Amino acid sequence: MTFSKLKAWEIAQGYRNRDFSCEEVTREFLDNIKEKDKEINAYITVTEELALKKAKEVDEKFHNREEMSPLAGIPISIKDNISVKNVKMTCGSRMLENYISPYDATLVKKIKDNDGVILGKVNLDEFAMGASTRTSYFGVTKNPLDTTRVSGGSSGGSAASVSANMAAISIGSDTGGSVRQPSSFCKTVGMKPTYGSISRFGMASMANTFDQPGVIANDVRDLTIMFNVIEGRDERDATSVGNPGLNFDFDFSDDAIKNLEGKKFAIPKTYLEMDLNERVRSELEKAIEILRENGAQVDEYDIKSLNHTIETYNILVNGEIASNLARFDSIRYGHRTDKKFETIEEMYRASRSEGFGDEVKRRIMIGTNILSMDNAEEFYYKALKVRGLIKRDMDRMFKDYDFMICPTFPVLPFKIDDNISPVEAYQADLFTIPANMVGSPSISLPMPAGQDGLSIGIEFTGKRFKDKNLLQASLAFERSLNK
Repeated sequence: MTFSKLKAWEIAQGYRNRDFSCEEVTREFLDNIKEKDKEINAYITVTEELALKKAKEVDEKFHNREEMSPLAGIPISIKDNISVKNVKMTCGSRMLENYISPYDATLVKKIKDNDGVILGKVNLDEFAMGASTRTSYFGVTKNPLDTTRVSGGSSGGSAASVSANMAAISIGSDTGGSVRQPSSFCKTVGMKPTYGSISRFGMASMANTFDQPGVIANDVRDLTIMFNVIEGRDERDATSVGNPGLNFDFDFSDDAIKNLEGKKFAIPKTYLEMDLNERVRSELEKAIEILRENGAQVDEYDIKSLNHTIETYNILVNGEIASNLARFDSIRYGHRTDKKFETIEEMYRASRSEGFGDEVKRRIMIGTNILSMDNAEEFYYKALKVRGLIKRDMDRMFKDYDFMICPTFPVLPFKIDDNISPVEAYQADLFTIPANMVGSPSISLPMPAGQDGLSIGIEFTGKRFKDKNLLQASLAFERSLNK
């Protein structure tokens, strides 16, 4: 049996049926990493010793007939901007190349307490800034579906590890689409829950008011296994409020297709007017047809404020980035230059110049300029008002509709060597950003692969704290594709 091709819930069932051991499963996933990751480059750190130790503990507990979590024994990868105690946490940057975390992030502690098997830390765009993993200090992560293409970003390592059967489930982070976009590129399922559902304690901040941990898996059922474990309020994260809508169990049979009956989907008119890639538009039309065939209603809806999404997002996010990355001063932690310096200012300048890559420097400079003196009033505070308008308009839409639908990304995964400007990369996040702007749950679901092996992701976005409804509709859509 090839364990690594099983879904996480199938692995969990196998343990309970005593079909195989956790150690057998873990060793196969570790062997896959050794075999495949030299080319794909999904992992920055592999925690083989930690994983095998946990696997043996899980087998012992099953042998003793202890009551076990559905997550017990599931091989998991963790994005390398999330703390795992006594393991490197690099954030994909030279700045933290040798930093070892002294504690577990809250979500990591929950995974460990539920006997999840952590295989290692996976690659990302430096400090989660990018959409391709090409900004990582440790090199680009290749797409397992086509290794000449990027895996997406910033959680590219997470999506690639699941797609290549080097992890059953992966934890990522999502600031403007960083879980959903690589899921679209790598033919996995990726979801960002409602803002505040999962504690951010122990996750390196990029932009506090946008960041939220997310999950990448092989299907919707696997997502629910993980969300049931990591959801919840945390006193160490003032923005976490918990979300009981993520903590549930429901019918996973093919009858779940009935969950689409009577559901109302809105598709923003501005998206339909865009010059979309022909393949992306075709797959979107197929998805809409599938929804209608299963009793759902899909209508065009005009949200004019979405036309200002890109500008608003980049002003606000870069402002928060400039503030958050000021802490990397090379004194408390982080890279320190070997060059001689006479003043502390010279040390700061040299250390940060060497430690940060070009994309991070670009965003710090933009953010610092935005927040400086008169610019804060001219740009930052106006952008906050526009964010409020976008939230208002989307709330109005959700009074009449259950979900918003659109492609996850406007193009197919691009070639590693393609010359894409930063501005083009920023604009491509148009579909994923709104969910982060307003704090809504959002999921990317893969359409069937084409002859080239590539898949297009379709994105559903729901009402805040109605994550259960979103997952039920996503499960129904997934079942309809597999009929």
